[in-house]
Parts: sequence; structure tokens; C-alpha cells
Amino acid sequence: MPDMLVKLFSLPPLQPELDRMSAIGVTIRRPIGPENYAVIEWIKKYFPSSLWASEAENAFFNSPKTIYIALRENENGSEMLGFACWDATVRNFFGPTGVKESERGKGIGKALLLACLHGMHEEGYAYGIIGSPGPVDFYKKCCGGVMIEDSGQSVYKGMLR
Repeated sequence: MPDMLVKLFSLPPLQPELDRMSAIGVTIRRPIGPENYAVIEWIKKYFPSSLWASEAENAFFNSPKTIYIALRENENGSEMLGFACWDATVRNFFGPTGVKESERGKGIGKALLLACLHGMHEEGYAYGIIGSPGPVDFYKKCCGGVMIEDSGQSVYKGMLR
């Protein structure tokens, strides 16, 4: 699948999405170092057939961390609902990202996406690349992503699996 390009200098504002998340009891934030294993184990549990856990782990090694998580507080502490990364596989790429299936449709994915894209812009990127996007219409609607012609194999070509 071709990659997508996003103009980071004309993103929708992040704060309204964070406010919407707060209204439903969801917090979007960067994890701290001691949460590394818990986050990676959560990704392995909910996205076991993907390589996303290894990519997400790379985001923990960046400074600042290039991963955001979505959490909800409950009687047992914090429950992880989703994650999103950038600069995890190669510089200037958004992804991987995922939201627990039972939590989809609540805007969590959009909030995580915009948090990451705003983070990319704050790091000095003018454009961001969404590598091998699954929900193309979602990215078009949320951040104005456009397809990049002839980018089908991209950085993943020949990757060891």
C-alpha cells in the first residue's frame, strides 16, 4: 500500500481532542520509562500478529519519547486503551498505532494521531509520512493525509519477518 503525506503546519488543533478525551475519562500522554514493558506487553497482547511491539519499543529509546498512550483510570489503576508512535521505524514516519477493539469509535485513535503529528511538528518536521496506512479515509478526514504515488514498498521492502 502506498504511504501518505501530511502537512504538519496545517493540522487541526490538538486541545479540543484532548478535552473530548478528558470528558470520557481518557488521558492521552507520553509514557515514562518504567512503563516500557507494560506498554510493549499490552501491544503484544492486543496486536499479536504484528511487528508493532518492536517498533513501539524503539519509540521509547528516542529523546523525547516518540510514543503516546491512551489510558483510563479504574478501580485497578490505569487501563491502557491504545498507543501511537512516530520515528519508530524511520525518521519522519507516523506509526504504528492501535486502539483496543472495544474502545474504537470513541475518538481515541484520532486523539493519539493528532498528539503524535503535533509532536512531530514540534520536533521541526514540516511534513509527516504515514507508512502503509490501513484506514486511508480516516487519515484523510482527521489530518488531511494524501497518498504518495509510487511509494508502495517504501521502507518495509525486504524486511525480515
